[in-house]
Amino acid sequence: MIKKILLGMTLLMAMVSCTEDYTDWGNPQTNPQEEAVAFGNGSVAPVDVINLADVKTEKVKVASIVAPTSSDAAYTPNYKINFDGQSFDIDADGNMATAELTSYIVDKYGKRPTERDIDATLDAWVSNGATAVKMATSEKFQIKAIPEAPVIEEGYYLVGDMFKTKDHEGWTKEAAKAFNHSDKDVYDDPVFTITFETTKADQYWKIIPKKNIDSGDIWAAGVVGPKVDGDDSMTGLLTNTEAKAGKIAKAGKYKLTINMMDYSYTLEEVNYDPFIYFIGSTDGWSSSDQKLALVDEAKGVYTGYVYVADPNGAGLQFKFQRVAGSWDNEINAGAFNTFSDAATNEGGNFGVNAGEGVYYFDVNLGEGTITATKVETMGIIGGFNNWAGDAVMTWNAEEYCFEATNAGVTADGWKFRVNGGWDINLGGSLNNLTAGGDNLSVAGNTIKLYPTRKTSENIYCTVK
Repeated sequence: MIKKILLGMTLLMAMVSCTEDYTDWGNPQTNPQEEAVAFGNGSVAPVDVINLADVKTEKVKVASIVAPTSSDAAYTPNYKINFDGQSFDIDADGNMATAELTSYIVDKYGKRPTERDIDATLDAWVSNGATAVKMATSEKFQIKAIPEAPVIEEGYYLVGDMFKTKDHEGWTKEAAKAFNHSDKDVYDDPVFTITFETTKADQYWKIIPKKNIDSGDIWAAGVVGPKVDGDDSMTGLLTNTEAKAGKIAKAGKYKLTINMMDYSYTLEEVNYDPFIYFIGSTDGWSSSDQKLALVDEAKGVYTGYVYVADPNGAGLQFKFQRVAGSWDNEINAGAFNTFSDAATNEGGNFGVNAGEGVYYFDVNLGEGTITATKVETMGIIGGFNNWAGDAVMTWNAEEYCFEATNAGVTADGWKFRVNGGWDINLGGSLNNLTAGGDNLSVAGNTIKLYPTRKTSENIYCTVK
């Protein structure tokens, strides 16, 4: 038995030795491209740039192969193509599985349809049925490929009848409302959302890409909408070619979600406004630009930060408005049955009992409860200080921000947290910080955190 194995290996090694006699194993291509590289005494060359959006077959040609030669024509090689230590089957004509090439590119680079340059090598293996031996490995060459993906812009805006005011029509750049989006690449997170209200029935809408807003020509190519004009479906498909206007059939508050990877949309009615607006002694009862955001649409839960002050000696009192500047259907303390931590009932107005400062509020309109937590310290914690202790920030009452200098945050992760604990913390993306969000990964020394939504619908920070 041992003699048979040794004899088989001897014959196999003889088969893979090169001689002056040329034997073509795999019906090779006869005209390799100029950038061909050595493959034993054969060669391999990549094809032109592969646009996977144009590939409709299960296999795609990635290389032209001139096979290495062997003294034994009875055996043909099997080929493997290698990317980053991963190996994939490839046939003698240079074709590999389209799905495997696509999967590799998406896993390594993401779905953005950008040309990717992939370093590759090719192996030739021969086998006698029991044992396989590598007979040749090519020099390195490059495959250039573009993954298939639709056009996804960096941002989107909503325009429509419902945004008409006395100052402008609802179909202008000035009226356009931005969709919310995470800090991720749009090809990794293609979902955008916006919440809005229409007070009339049969209101038409379209979606404008950010590039059109930036250029000042909102009706340039790329406008997005349903395929049928006046479509009032709550779910459907979008197009950016000859887009029509969708229609909202009845008045109400809505959340519009668009997924631009499959160009789908969903409209949902919501029962609560996207924000409630703080108004009180802080600004002499004349301004309502600090606000809390809706975080639970089913229960009407709002959370956020508010700066409570008493510059005129009138007391630390306030209310909330459903519409900024309007006292219609105001939210006052009489409608609440539970006041927790620093929140108090001041005979109809809300109040706080821990003095002037920034507070974190949790307001549940459905259950009639309000909790106020005073921010004694807003800290920064992360890899830069081994996640031990906080770099404490200072409140800037003029800019309505917490700030820190020489913080030295690093790209290996950090967050904001309140009062040295994790119950209330902020992370996610710089321009849209959320409670319990992911670690931030931007390095810098000067940090400003704007928590009150006074000038933005989001909580955000800057890092320099």
